[in-house]
Amino acid sequence: MINEIQTKTILNKHKKRDSWFLNDYSINPYQGCSFNCIYCYTRGSKYGINLAKTLSAKMNAPELLERQLSRRAAKEEYGIILFASQEAYIPIEKKCRITRRLLEIILKYRFPVHILTKSTLVLRDLDILKEIDRIAVLPSDLKPKLKRGVIISTSISTLDEKLSRIFEPAAPPPEERLKTVKRCKKNGFLTGVNFIPVLPYLSDSNIQLEEMIKTARDYEMDFVLVGGLTLFGKGPTDCKTLYYKALEKHFPGLIPRYKSLFRIFFAPPKEYQNRLMKKTKELCKIYKISYGII
Repeated sequence: MINEIQTKTILNKHKKRDSWFLNDYSINPYQGCSFNCIYCYTRGSKYGINLAKTLSAKMNAPELLERQLSRRAAKEEYGIILFASQEAYIPIEKKCRITRRLLEIILKYRFPVHILTKSTLVLRDLDILKEIDRIAVLPSDLKPKLKRGVIISTSISTLDEKLSRIFEPAAPPPEERLKTVKRCKKNGFLTGVNFIPVLPYLSDSNIQLEEMIKTARDYEMDFVLVGGLTLFGKGPTDCKTLYYKALEKHFPGLIPRYKSLFRIFFAPPKEYQNRLMKKTKELCKIYKISYGII
């Protein structure tokens, strides 16, 4: 049974544009996620250990977005809307169709979108997305650089399906995600792969990074992004706690290395992040694929 809720707002306006995903706004049609990725930043929040059990559909989201976008459009406050910091194409979207209804409203008001998804269900909405891509109004500073109204990307932490099942237990396998965005590419969209987060000592070696970039090239992606793992909190439902439990079960020998890498912080040190970026940019040049959307 789907938990139906009413929300007070649906369109989130950010203080400044996200430098990676280029969005000024974000939308989350659902609260919680049935993909249950162990490293998800929402872990430790009110959604609890199992994000699928507290999954809720924001049933009044279309009505709210109609009001919010009409005001933004009247003021010409156009910007890219990101779907979603939580997954917008979880399986219950097949029945609820909230994401599709939101896209219809976005098309009406001609806002550009970035669809970031692990799901194959995005293929259902390519008809609406094609129209958005054609008529969306971009912010003036992005017009000469982007020239597109829709970006479609997927996120992958590892190309290893067995490893993916440990840390992304209910998400589609990495190969399915890649095939999905390739179909989007074949339909004329700007597409990319976000290797975020790569997993320290599991999917972040130079060899693995090269395999990722080469795979993105082979699947004809326009761009890639690579980012490190973040682990928050100390409570029993926090992603840091759950991630370490997964390590203890499957890779206990890595725990000392993780503790040395993260220490008391939520992210690896700048040296680690800089290495990832430096190596990725080198590989992108070799395989002739863009690092970043623009």
